[in-house]
Amino acid sequence: MERILVSACLMGRRVRYDGGAKTSSDERLAAWRREGRLVAFCPEVQGGLPVPRPAAEIEGGAGGAAVLDGRARVLAADGSDVTAEFLSGARAALAAARDAGARLAVLKEGSPSCGTLAVYDGTFTGRRAAGRGVTTALLERHGIRVFGEDHVEEAAACLDALESSGEAGSASPPRPG
Repeated sequence: MERILVSACLMGRRVRYDGGAKTSSDERLAAWRREGRLVAFCPEVQGGLPVPRPAAEIEGGAGGAAVLDGRARVLAADGSDVTAEFLSGARAALAAARDAGARLAVLKEGSPSCGTLAVYDGTFTGRRAAGRGVTTALLERHGIRVFGEDHVEEAAACLDALESSGEAGSASPPRPG
């Protein structure tokens, strides 16, 4: 069975910066949860950040690829540099996906970790810029298809294509310890 990495906040876990969740009411996600397909994960918490924590944004709205390449930082609203925690969390998310054999992810849009289409622009004014979060960028660099929570139908079509082609379960074996 194909596994799917999913943002923990979408599954009702209170891991967001403000201590809340963004529980999804999507019936497809609920069905996948019942089937045992979902691997819930919060890269920010796994990277060592507390709950609650100051909001964070990628400077200049540069996007996750720029952070991965060392061309941008992730800064918290209090001015602290949390780039190391975001990078650590992204690596942990990739490891979790690989360990589960997940080749798909459904992540929280707008997040500096999980955004798929847009991230906040680094000014802490609520403005967004086109781009991906740090975790999304890393997962995509390693061949994992990432969809935002508003694009679950597209994720389902991708899953159906994998399963109907007989490719389901043919993901790389888990990495050695």
